[in-house]
Amino acid sequence: MRDYWTSCGYRLLARGADGRLTLTDDFLRASLLRPELAPVPESCAAELALHDRLVAAPRAAVSAAELAALADADARDNYAIWLRFRSRLAAAPSIEAAYAGLFHEGVDVPPLFVQQLTQILLRHILGDAPPPLQARAAEMLFRPQKIAVTEDGAVMAADEHAVELYATTGGFGSLGELLQQNRTPLRTVDLDVLDGDNAESYWDRDERHDLAVSLNRGRPALDALCRVLERWVDHFTGAAVTIRPQREIDDRRWVWHVGLDAEASALLNDLYNRVDVDDDRMGRLLCLFELEFANPADMRPAIAGRPVYLAMAMDRDQRLKLKPQNLLLNLPLSRPQ
Repeated sequence: MRDYWTSCGYRLLARGADGRLTLTDDFLRASLLRPELAPVPESCAAELALHDRLVAAPRAAVSAAELAALADADARDNYAIWLRFRSRLAAAPSIEAAYAGLFHEGVDVPPLFVQQLTQILLRHILGDAPPPLQARAAEMLFRPQKIAVTEDGAVMAADEHAVELYATTGGFGSLGELLQQNRTPLRTVDLDVLDGDNAESYWDRDERHDLAVSLNRGRPALDALCRVLERWVDHFTGAAVTIRPQREIDDRRWVWHVGLDAEASALLNDLYNRVDVDDDRMGRLLCLFELEFANPADMRPAIAGRPVYLAMAMDRDQRLKLKPQNLLLNLPLSRPQ
């Protein structure tokens, strides 16, 4: 058993009889200690009193007058956002339901909260003993990646924040040049790449997010990503699926597709509608996948048994920002989620 991603708060939540996560006061208390809400020397008396009261009773009601009494405008805004987030979590039967509800009803909380919930849910889905490459691949679902396509055709993904940090400090050597200019051969870059032969090293760096992976077909990281996406779909929908990388969509009966990010969604829509796609946009396509349901009855009857095509693509800034919620909203399921 391994305890990884400890800072996300997963261990502070409870597991329900149905296998779903449920909210606890300890989780809410921990969120009150985040920099956005933790008191600072300049905090006024009203802010200190509110913070103390919520730490003691994280589900206590907070009136509009109490918020208005906070002297600092940023503090008022941060507490209002936190209270809205708390309300969503408390009103839902599970963290999973709260997460799905964000997208069905409209996201009204900052991306930071959405990313935290995504990480927590992935930690729950992967369990205590996942293959290390699956844990690294799962990071792509809640942390934006920077992509580099090297001269020898290697498609490398590295954590965007780590790239910015290490490009500044020199911790990645010439990684910054690689990812910003996209023309440095991999062999000249001082870059730690997680692969099959060194996968166990992930556990010593699970919260540093400083390991790059290859997204080329046939590399273990891409296979690991497929397994993570399969487990994500199964956990939320109860439908077993198989996801495999594909070179192209050669299907005259192409009936359904889901983009795993905004860039890929637009690209697949245009390809499906036979809109001309220029070479620059096609060059940003990183991978195509084919998803098949184990049980066709889990699909809409009109297209049961047909494959679903997935894609992921980087944007003009070589950024990959996956949206795992797309697999919850846009799959052709026979029953609504």
